[in-house]
Amino acid sequence: MTDHDRAAARREITDALQKALDLRHEVLDVIVEADDKASAVEAIAKLLGTSQLGGEAVMAMQFDRLTRDSRRRIAQELDDLNKQLTFTFAERPASSGEGLTLRPFSAELDRDVFAARTSDVGASGDGSGAPAGNLDDEIRSAVSRVHAEEAVWFVAEEGSQKVGMVFGELVDGEVNVRIWIHPDHRHRGFGTAALRRSRSEMAAYFPAVAMVVRAPAAAPQSTPSA
Repeated sequence: MTDHDRAAARREITDALQKALDLRHEVLDVIVEADDKASAVEAIAKLLGTSQLGGEAVMAMQFDRLTRDSRRRIAQELDDLNKQLTFTFAERPASSGEGLTLRPFSAELDRDVFAARTSDVGASGDGSGAPAGNLDDEIRSAVSRVHAEEAVWFVAEEGSQKVGMVFGELVDGEVNVRIWIHPDHRHRGFGTAALRRSRSEMAAYFPAVAMVVRAPAAAPQSTPSA
């Protein structure tokens, strides 16, 4: 999670805590009426108009947060965070990673998303920086590297939508990780969420291997002559 996304998440939590303190009687009522923790978090989030992240923070709140001094410190922290940030957590909801999943790339099913990535980036999928080759050849090469345990490719999905790809290539004893998010889904926090998810996935495929994150640039776009 980037520093800004981390700060935005912290602001979401702090804002939820302050709202919960203002509505502490109502919050207690929905908790008492809930069947279990999950439904209590959902009810809190709905009551306060916050995210699941905020609801979970309120559910885990300790009694010492109820004192006047603690309430003043929470209010001050929220004010400081509001001054630091120009966007809200709601504007980058995907950064929490709650709805994002990574699944292994399928040569049969995911040619479309790799084609979109190659058109956008304009480089080979192996991370070498070489110009993009024939898509089918690149996919065959990737599948071969995956079988040889030299690479792993993932498709990042939210629900049924393919929002991007994560590439891991074993090079000189390190895993070079590249995150690509489809242009239609950028600036919503998917890159942060994909990076968070990829850490555990890469560790499973390449245990005890250092991970180096690299961000490929998009291909230069030609513009009409003046």
